Amino acid sequence: MLTLDKLRNTLPQTGRLEWLATRPARGESMVVADQLVLDTTQGIIGDRYAGRSGERQVTLIQAEHLVVVANLTAPNGTPPGPIDPASLRRNLVVAGINLLALDKQIVRIGAAQLEVTGRCHPCSRMERVLGPGGYNAMRGHGGITARVVTGGTIKIGDTVALAAS
Repeated sequence: MLTLDKLRNTLPQTGRLEWLATRPARGESMVVADQLVLDTTQGIIGDRYAGRSGERQVTLIQAEHLVVVANLTAPNGTPPGPIDPASLRRNLVVAGINLLALDKQIVRIGAAQLEVTGRCHPCSRMERVLGPGGYNAMRGHGGITARVVTGGTIKIGDTVALAAS
C-alpha cells in the first residue's frame, strides 16, 4: 500500500519549459528570452530580484493555468482570449506537470535544480492587468516560487522533472 508521503514523492510525469523571461525593474516590461542563467546566490541573472537571498528567486506558472485564468476572466458569453505570460510577471511557464505537486521538492530544469519553496500568490496588479475579477481568477493558479540549489543554463524546451532523490 502506498502512503501519502510515498505518493507525494512519486511523480512520474515530466513537463516542458515553454516560456521564460526576466523582470528588469519594477513596473518595466518583462524581457522574454530563449534561455536564462540561474545562479545559487544571484537567482536569475538579469532579473530585478537577482542577488536577493530568499525563497523567491524564481517564479513558475503552469501553462494549463493560463487557459483557466483566461476562461475565468472572459466576460460572460465571450470566448476567452490568450493570456500573455509576461502580464502575470512570472519567470517561467511550464506545461505538462502539476507544479503544485512539487511543493518542497527539488526540481530539475535543464542543467539547473530548484527547490520549490511555496505558492506564488496574486497581487492587486492582476485586477488591473486581467480586468475585473483578475485577482480572484489567479487565486490558486498563480504558480510557485523557488530558489536555485544548482545553477546552470535553462532554455525553452528543457524537461522539467522531479529530481532523483
